[in-house]
Amino acid sequence: MSFWTQVKSPGLLRLLSVRVLSQISDGAFQAALAFSILFNPDRHTDPLAVAGGFAVLLLPYSVLGPFTGALLDHWDRRRVLVWVNVLRAVAVLGVAIATSSGAPDTVVLLAALLVTGCSRFVASGLSAGLPHVASQSVIIEVNAVFTTLGAAMLAVGAGVSALLRVLFGADNGGSGATLVAGSVFAACSGLIAATFAARRLGPDRPDGSGHSAVYSLGRGLAHGVRAVAAHPSVGVALGAIGVHRLVFGMNTLMLFMVVRRMDLGPPLGTGVPAIAAIGGAVAVGALAAAVATPWSVHRFGRRTTIGGALIGGAAAEALVGTLTSYTVLIAAVVLGLVGQTVKLCGDVAMQCDVPDSYRGQVFAVQDALFNSAYVAAMFVAAFSIPADGFSIPIVVAGSAIYLVGALLIRRVDATVVEGPDRATVEREQAQV
Repeated sequence: MSFWTQVKSPGLLRLLSVRVLSQISDGAFQAALAFSILFNPDRHTDPLAVAGGFAVLLLPYSVLGPFTGALLDHWDRRRVLVWVNVLRAVAVLGVAIATSSGAPDTVVLLAALLVTGCSRFVASGLSAGLPHVASQSVIIEVNAVFTTLGAAMLAVGAGVSALLRVLFGADNGGSGATLVAGSVFAACSGLIAATFAARRLGPDRPDGSGHSAVYSLGRGLAHGVRAVAAHPSVGVALGAIGVHRLVFGMNTLMLFMVVRRMDLGPPLGTGVPAIAAIGGAVAVGALAAAVATPWSVHRFGRRTTIGGALIGGAAAEALVGTLTSYTVLIAAVVLGLVGQTVKLCGDVAMQCDVPDSYRGQVFAVQDALFNSAYVAAMFVAAFSIPADGFSIPIVVAGSAIYLVGALLIRRVDATVVEGPDRATVEREQAQV
């Protein structure tokens, strides 16, 4: 079945719509939350407080994710996407109320914790359900469209919040009104997910069938870790994702603090416009990955693609060290390309190499690694950066981490990384 035939599939287009709206909701909420804490005249935040805020938002789900991922392999994934989106919409309204009332940052972040957990749960469910509406012969291309368009929608959501911030203002009341957009998009995502038939997104053979959800929860972490250990291709991809998130986390905090205190000159400037421009550049790189990654994987294989991406990340990190508007934007484009490339390779490994009955749990393990590495890197940066936010040691460390990751991947046996190529998959499908 061709890629374009797959794209015209109603099930695939509906799942894409669920993802697009979910990602816009995430982008709108994350941007509005960042604006309300970092660029709110009613609040004052230092680097350690920012890192602590991200820890509150991301780490609890990172601990619980590998367990709760078992529910994606135990319950109907369609129902999960519906009701978790509803819960997310309600939770965003709670954060908006807390922000508008002038509640302390700690209260706002604790309220936002539920939103973040719901968002990650929805993302894992979408990735685990994708192979039910797309064949393995085009899974890398479909993933490229899904995850890359999803990343672009994060930028769209951030743009929506930036526009609403202009309309409603930057104080607590305006920040609360801006946050409501995330609730609307989450509710729309849930409504579209409700149009799928029961079990259309799996699992076909629920893990823990015949037992309670509590029973599956208790075994979630063990099953997820075992599935990763049994499939080295997944372990390699997760390692690359962890490397990128470490560097990206350090860069995020550093650049947040830099644009608060420094004017980088045109076209970036300072403050919210600079953050929006950098985020847009990252999104451009992610869009480029939609074309580059499938071509590279089919031509060179997953291992070479991942290794080349990490080397490119090292070069981009060196550009950040020059700290000019144009080099920062170029670096942001490349780092967006790197991050989306390793993510696409990881998704394909988990969707093609891991049985459906354990796929949700493995995606939850990925989320735990994804967020834990990001927060850990932020704390390292928080204790390392000077008052103006810019740190050459952080930049050097970032380049070194990318290069070490690329070297380790190069030493891995290629036969445990590549998985089936397109011709093999199509031949197997023809035999069936």
